[in-house]
Amino acid sequence: MIETAYAKINLALHVRRRREDGYHELETLFAFVDAGDRLSVSYAERDSLRVLGEFAGTLDNPFDNIVMQALSALPRQQGWAVTLEKNLPVAAGLGGGSADAGALFRLVEQSQGLPDDWQLRAAKLGADVPACVLSSASIGRGTGTELTEVANDVAGMACLLVNPRMPLSTGPVFKAWDGIDRGPLPQGDLRAIMLAGRNDLEAPALGLCPVIGEVLAALEATDPVLARMSGSGATCFALYNDAAQRDAAQAAMPEGWWTLAGALR
Repeated sequence: MIETAYAKINLALHVRRRREDGYHELETLFAFVDAGDRLSVSYAERDSLRVLGEFAGTLDNPFDNIVMQALSALPRQQGWAVTLEKNLPVAAGLGGGSADAGALFRLVEQSQGLPDDWQLRAAKLGADVPACVLSSASIGRGTGTELTEVANDVAGMACLLVNPRMPLSTGPVFKAWDGIDRGPLPQGDLRAIMLAGRNDLEAPALGLCPVIGEVLAALEATDPVLARMSGSGATCFALYNDAAQRDAAQAAMPEGWWTLAGALR
């Protein structure tokens, strides 16, 4: 069995308040790109994980990987030997680990179905995991785990992801947020929400990783429909009306940056 772990992007991310438990109340518009990591599974006597790909070496301990945690969270009738092709950068605002866990949940669903409480099990692994299991456009509230599906009027839109090859952990970015509630997500269809929305983590991320500003400037120079940072950074995305414009933009990015061309699901 093979499944793609689709790259997650936040078309908008509004942070509303800090909670007493240290987490943050937020409203975010999740979308997914039609490319990402790749998981393949075969049955085995016991669970195992092998990690390949460009970013395999960036995982501190593959055996403590969220994929292994997801395997432990889901009942199965036999062991799974999982191969993870790590194509997405780590600590990049793309939900890479969460996307991997989401793909694993979908593989279990295909194999034998998911337990009724799968959303609770997914949320225990990470705030983005329930959305990544669905891997379709949705609005996330609370810590991001309370999901409402939204009509997707931007599916198929050309998308370019760019990362300056600078890992940026989520915790310090949230900690640097100034605590000001700048208001809820706007109303409307998906396109209207994303165009009128914002990413409240962009400013604190820029303070920690100034090169994000260079990435955004480079993307803005390609005349996209929208350019914005995803999640807590440092990856930024740009959306285009056609693939040719996206491909030209990709070719214009500095050689040392990581890029991925795709389309919104």
